[in-house]
Order: sequence, then C-alpha cells, then structure tokens
Amino acid sequence: MPKTRRPGLPGVRRDRPVPLWMLLPLFFVGVYLSHVTLLRLPYFWDEAGYYIPAAWDFFRTGSLIPSTTLSNAHPPLPSLYLALWWKLGGMVPSVTRTAMCLVAAIALLGVYRISLVLTGRIEVAAVTVVLTAIYPVWFAQSTLAHADLFAAAATLWALSYYFAGGLGNFIAAALLFSVAVLAKETAIAVPFALAMYELAIAWINSGNKGGSRETPLPTQLLFLAVPVLPLAAWYAWHWHKTGFIFGNPEFLRYNATATLTPPRILIALGIRILDVTAYMNMFVPVLCMFAAMILPALPEAGESAELRPRVPFTAQGRIYAIIAVNLLLFSLLGGALLNRYLLPLYPLMLLLCVNTWRRRVRYWPALAALTAVAFFTGLIRNPPYRFAPEDNLAYADVIRLHQQAIARIVHQFPHSTVLTAWPGSDELTKPELGYVRQPIPVVRIENFSLDEIQKAAHLTDPYTVAFPFSTKYDPPNLPFLLGPRSEAWETKFFDFHHDLPPEAIAHLLDGQVIWEADRKGQWAAVLHFERPQLASLTGHRAN
Repeated sequence: MPKTRRPGLPGVRRDRPVPLWMLLPLFFVGVYLSHVTLLRLPYFWDEAGYYIPAAWDFFRTGSLIPSTTLSNAHPPLPSLYLALWWKLGGMVPSVTRTAMCLVAAIALLGVYRISLVLTGRIEVAAVTVVLTAIYPVWFAQSTLAHADLFAAAATLWALSYYFAGGLGNFIAAALLFSVAVLAKETAIAVPFALAMYELAIAWINSGNKGGSRETPLPTQLLFLAVPVLPLAAWYAWHWHKTGFIFGNPEFLRYNATATLTPPRILIALGIRILDVTAYMNMFVPVLCMFAAMILPALPEAGESAELRPRVPFTAQGRIYAIIAVNLLLFSLLGGALLNRYLLPLYPLMLLLCVNTWRRRVRYWPALAALTAVAFFTGLIRNPPYRFAPEDNLAYADVIRLHQQAIARIVHQFPHSTVLTAWPGSDELTKPELGYVRQPIPVVRIENFSLDEIQKAAHLTDPYTVAFPFSTKYDPPNLPFLLGPRSEAWETKFFDFHHDLPPEAIAHLLDGQVIWEADRKGQWAAVLHFERPQLASLTGHRAN
C-alpha cells in the first residue's frame, strides 16, 4: 500500500502528527516554566530604550508614534500586542514576559510545522524544536520584548505554508508575511529572497519545456509582493505624522547611511557568516552535519529499498536563499550587529543539521544530545569573545546588577542627581521600566570610557552620585586573533570602547566607591562625591 505523501513535496513521507492546536499549550508551558525565574525582571537595554516606551505611549494615549522616546519608524504590531496584554493583566514586567513566552511558543510551533512539511518525521521536528528552544540567542529572546521575536514567529509560520506549496498555502503565506513586516520592517527580506530564488530557478529552467508549476510564477511572485503593501502604508502614515519615512535622522544615520562603506560591509558579512555557523556553540551541530555528510544515507527501518529522505533540494535552495539575503541585508544595515536580527535563520539551520544526522548517522540522537549540551553551556557560560549580553543569560546578570545599584542609590541617596549613561539614565528616570518608583534626576554621558569621564570631570551640572556599569562585555582572556588586532576596526566600525573600572572613575572624578559588584564579567558600581548640590538644579534630566 503506498505511503501517504505531503501535497507539493513528492518523496517526503508524512507521519501522523499530533494536531497543532494540541501542541501549543504544551509548548507554552515548556517555554514559561523554563523562563519562570526571569519573568519578573525589569526591562533591559533596547526594551527599555524603545519597545516598552513605544508600547507604553500607545497604551496611555492610543498613539502609534511614541512620544517618550524618538520614533524609529518600527511598525506598530508589537505595541498593539503588548498593550492588549497590559489591558488584561496590568503594565508589569511579568505580564510582558508571559506575553512574549506565548509568542515564542507560537514561533516554535511554526518550527515544528516547517519540519513536518519538509521531512515528514515527527522525531526530526521534535528535536529541531527542542534545540531551537535552548539555543542561547533564541532562549534569551523568548521573554525579551523585542520586535524580532514577533517577526520570527510570523515568518516561520509563513514559511511552513510556503514550503507546502499550492494556491491556498501561498495565500496564507502572503498574509503571514504581511503580519511579519508589521512587526519588524526587515522581515521583508524573506519574501524578497524567495522571489529572487523563484525568478532564478525560472530563468535556469527556461529551456526545459517539460517543467511545470502547480501555481504560475507570476501568481507566486504576486503573493510574495503582498507584504510590501502594508509596509508601504505604514511608512506613508509615519511620514505623514512625523515628516520622516524611516525614523529620526540619527537612527537612520546609525543603522543605514553610516554602515555603507566597503570595508565595514565585508567585515560585517564575515561576522554574520560566523553568526549562523559558529556563534554561541552553533559550530557543534554544523560540524556534526558536515561530518555526517561523508557517510552514506541509511535505509528506513523495515524499508531496505527506501533511503531516509533529505530535505527536498527545492526547499534547501529556498532556505539557502533566505539565509544569504538576510546575511547580506544585516551586513549592509544595522549599526550594531545584533544576533536577534537573524532569529528566523537559526531553526532553519538546525533543521538542516538534524535531518542530515538522521539521514546518515545510525545513532544520531547522540549528536542531538551533544548539541543540547553545547547550547546549554553557551546559555549559562559567557564565550571567550565579545558578545551582546542579550544573546544568553548574561542579560539577567546585567539587570540584577542594575537593580542592586539603583536600590542602593534609592536607599542611601534618595535626593541625589546621578551621573550615568544609557540605559541607566532611562532606568532611573522612567518608573514604568521597573527599577524605581519615582524618577531620579540624572546627568547623562555616552559611556564610561576615559574620554567621557574626562568630560564629566568638567561638567557644571551638579551631580553627587555616579552609577557606572559595563556597557560592553570585555572578556578577560580574549584570544589573540580577536584581541588587539581586531580592536581598531571594532572601534572604527562598531562603536567599541573600553569602560574604565569604578576605582579609576572615582579617582578621576574625586569620588568614593560606595558599592560595586561583578557577575561573570559584567559589573556595576555606585560612587559618591562630597560636593554641594543646588536644589534648583536637582530636576536636571537626560535628553
């Protein structure tokens, strides 16, 4: 009796899967419980800098254009979603992070569906989901209120329909890609990559008269172009309201115009390739995949005439196109090379790895276990190179350090004006971020490098307390090739600097270190200065 086939993917056997609606609660509980100790943490870095203020402004005023922070022209879907949850449960971090757990669960369900569509094997889908969920970057982003997780969830679901093929699935994919771009504008890269791939394949096969498509190419391209419409409408409305299409001029300069130099693009592209093949121990599954490709394909159990299937070549080509376009896009754009921008790529890479293991290695679950150990290690231990704290549990260390420092300031110096840098300046002045109950006036500097501290020594603003902290992770034992040799271009192209230690800052500013603490290379401190403070100026606030 012939095996059941998945429509649009000949050669892929389909197991009888559990209905997806039954899996979503299971996925949500798994994500929620694995993050339960993180749910009450106040907001961190770009959450505090943009996404939470933007959603807070919409929640209070109904305006899609934020007023308490500069508009970056990001589409409004995350603000709408968070405001709905705050309406139901209150504007507290635990509600926000629970809401993000649900988005993460929906995204993982999309990973599961893609895996079933492309391989037909429940075990491949299950392992891919688990490895995605514990990959350090994905795990950390699963409770952080960034737009990237929203876009990844919608994009992965769109791909699960697109890979299945057929007119109805293309319609669903077009709608989901539209949701993705309304969460984060850069999600347009995925339908663009697919359109370029379909055009390239059509050109290559133009002389093959025997080939045919279930859905005509013009129709397919039309569906892939649909997400441009809501994105263009958003930008038109944003321009009408603010006079800027792509956000405020400084945001545009930092993330676009200042990044378009050939040396920086080449360096960024090299880093981006490492990001999807080696970063945070991703090299473990990738190297295992390449090693497995040396071995011959294994037969299915009890079906000696049938080899274990690969991910279809057409789907592989589309995945490679998606990865290539995203790597190029985020080498051209983005002042900071944040790995959350690549969030949809990690499960696609892991799917290719897992299916290759199953196809060619008899005891492939051992490779999955090895990868899980590597990912868990990357989650709790910092790597021997510079990275963004939001890429593993280091972000929780930073938040807890800032909580302790601010609590010390509130308790010992409640009426002080504090010298600090962003995001500490926002944490002290915006109670909605969860660090203070009442705003504390600040004097803001850019960072805690020698140049900035020397400038602070000559400021006329009357500050009596300083709140310095590590703004860059600087590993103590940096490999030689990643150390002094790379520091010059990191400083030139990626805003790298060395933060002075608290004792040096206190010496230069003629102050005293009242408190300091360190967590795995991240640090924070509270300094006090014996100087008068004019009452009339204690309301000075950061811009």
